[in-house]
Amino acid sequence: MASKESRLADLEKQIAASDFWNDPQAAQKTSKTAAFLRQVVDDWRAFQRRVHEALELARLGDEGLRADLAGEVAAIEGELEKRAFTAMLSGKYDADAAILAIHAGAGGTDSQDWAAMLERMYLRWAEGRGYETEILDLTEGEEAGIKSVTIAVNGPYAYGYLRSEKGVHRLVRLSPFDAAHRRHTSFALVEALPQVAMDDAEVEIEARDLRIDVFRSSGAGGQNVQKNATAVRLTHLPSGIVVTCQNERSQIQNRENAMRVLRARLLEIRQAEREEEVAVLRGEYTKAEWGSQIRSYVLHPYQMVKDHRSEHETGNAQAVLDGSLDAFMEAYLRQAS
Repeated sequence: MASKESRLADLEKQIAASDFWNDPQAAQKTSKTAAFLRQVVDDWRAFQRRVHEALELARLGDEGLRADLAGEVAAIEGELEKRAFTAMLSGKYDADAAILAIHAGAGGTDSQDWAAMLERMYLRWAEGRGYETEILDLTEGEEAGIKSVTIAVNGPYAYGYLRSEKGVHRLVRLSPFDAAHRRHTSFALVEALPQVAMDDAEVEIEARDLRIDVFRSSGAGGQNVQKNATAVRLTHLPSGIVVTCQNERSQIQNRENAMRVLRARLLEIRQAEREEEVAVLRGEYTKAEWGSQIRSYVLHPYQMVKDHRSEHETGNAQAVLDGSLDAFMEAYLRQAS
C-alpha cells in the first residue's frame, strides 16, 4: 500500500502542474490512473480505520459491547478475505474496466431469452459491486430476448472478475415459448475483454485499415428509432473484425464506443498470439452449442447451477440469476491462479 500511496502522491503533483493539460491525451490517462489509485488508497485507509476502531473498543473490556464487537470482527474478517483475494488479481489488465458481450447461441427464441436473462444477471452483479454499466450496443430478438448485447463495466478489477465468465453458458428449463411446455436446452456465449486506453501502445489502429459505415439505429422489428444515421459499423480490414454501436444518439459517441470495443478485441488477439492460441488466431471461435459449456443453469427438473471448471455448485439458482456470482468467480479464479 505504501507504494500505491507514493505513486498517487507523484501523480497528484503532476496533475497540479500548470502545464498538465498541454498534452490532453497524456493528461487524461494520468487522471484516470490517479482516480483509480485514489479509490484504492481511500478504501484501504477506511478499512484500516475500521480495524483500529474495533481494536479500541476491544481494549475497553466492556462486556456490554461484546455482541456488537463480535459482529464487527466477523465483518472485518469477511472484508479481509475479499481483499486478500483481490490481491491475487495481478494480471496485466485485471485492475481494468471491462467490456462484456453476450451472444445468443443454439436454441432459437429460447436462447435469445436466455441471453437477456444473462444480461440482467450481470447488470445485477455489477450493481451489487458498485460498478457503473453502459450499454454500448444491443440487438433485440425477433420474438423475445436479445440476439446480442455489449456492455461497458466500469470499476476497479471489473475485468479481473469478469474474465472468469468467458465461455458458453447453458440453461435447462421448461420453455415458456413451447406450446407443449417441454424441457429445452439453450446456450449463450459470454465474452469478457479489458478496456484499453485510446493511446495504449499495445494496440495500434491505422486509419487506412478501417472501413466506417453509418446507418440508422433500429429497434425491435426493424423499426427506426432515429431519423438520422447515428449508428456506426467499424470493419477492421486486416483482421475482419466488425463492431457496431448504435445505443447513443450521437454518431461521434457511437464511433468512440465502437473504437473502444474494437481495440479490446484486437488486444485479445494480441494476447492470443503471445499464448499461441491457434484456434483463436484462425478465427475458430468457440460455438455456443452443446458440449462446450463452462457452466450449467438447471431450472427443471431440479434447481442447480454448476461450474464445470471449478466444480463449484449451488442449489439456489434464482440467487445466481439475481447476480450472486462472486462465489463462482472466486472459485474459478483461485483454481486458475
